[in-house]
Amino acid sequence: MKRARAEILSTRRVGAYRSITLVAPEIAERSRPGQFLAIAMPEGRAFILRRHFSIHQASRHGGWAGTLEFVVDPSVGAGTGWLAGAGAHEFLDVIGPLGKAFSYPKRLTNCLLLAEGRGAASLFFLAQELVARHKRVDMILGGRTLESVFKPVDAKRLSQTVVVMTADGSLGERGGILDALPDAVARADAEVVYAVAPAPTLRSIAAFCREHRLPAQVAIEERMGCGFGLCNTCVVPVATKDRSAYENLRACVDGPVFDPSRILWDRWLGELPIVPPTAEPVPAIPHGGGEP
Repeated sequence: MKRARAEILSTRRVGAYRSITLVAPEIAERSRPGQFLAIAMPEGRAFILRRHFSIHQASRHGGWAGTLEFVVDPSVGAGTGWLAGAGAHEFLDVIGPLGKAFSYPKRLTNCLLLAEGRGAASLFFLAQELVARHKRVDMILGGRTLESVFKPVDAKRLSQTVVVMTADGSLGERGGILDALPDAVARADAEVVYAVAPAPTLRSIAAFCREHRLPAQVAIEERMGCGFGLCNTCVVPVATKDRSAYENLRACVDGPVFDPSRILWDRWLGELPIVPPTAEPVPAIPHGGGEP
């Protein structure tokens, strides 16, 4: 983890979002898919907490070496709106990379990646790393409208197949990413699932993967206060490995990537009392951000 005064190299509109590229060589070198950045807000503003964004790209080689890219949704709030308005050659106070990364399967090869909206940003970084390791990548991207589907054209360059789902049917097929999941798994002969989406959607993905004995990892979109594990505002109830009890893990330091079969979804979403899962565990992808 490093703190840097990073210059904005460029910004550009990507559908409903704003993509920001920073010059931050030390952070870029350490960054892995699934990790995130903590961006400080300007002094004198009513919004004082850092804002947290998953890393969309980290360039370590070639002409863009030492750069980082992240994506913001200007409609989310005042702090994010301010950041979306920042321009090239301004400087940001950045801490990163934070959190635990996705891990890559050592033996399995067919990887299905699915995400809704801006959450897809981190999966593009993951897709690049998987392809570099000679894995097959297929993707499902979703959004409310065509503007909120993240980079569907770029996804076609990384993936064998791409399915696009929109709630209003303005791009691809009408529906959500869950509607496309069964067919996509069968068509790609998927062996591993990676997902980023709101918690209710991730819960349904977890149930599907458990039923079909598919190892999976999900990156949760939990709001964070500090990003360093100090405030405990982003806790997620997770079953212990022997499934006999549970513990509250912090999304910022113990995640944001989790094994979805161990998350107590009903407890987390406030719908049922604590009941640790007792079903036979789903095979796990070795955790840690890389091949063991």
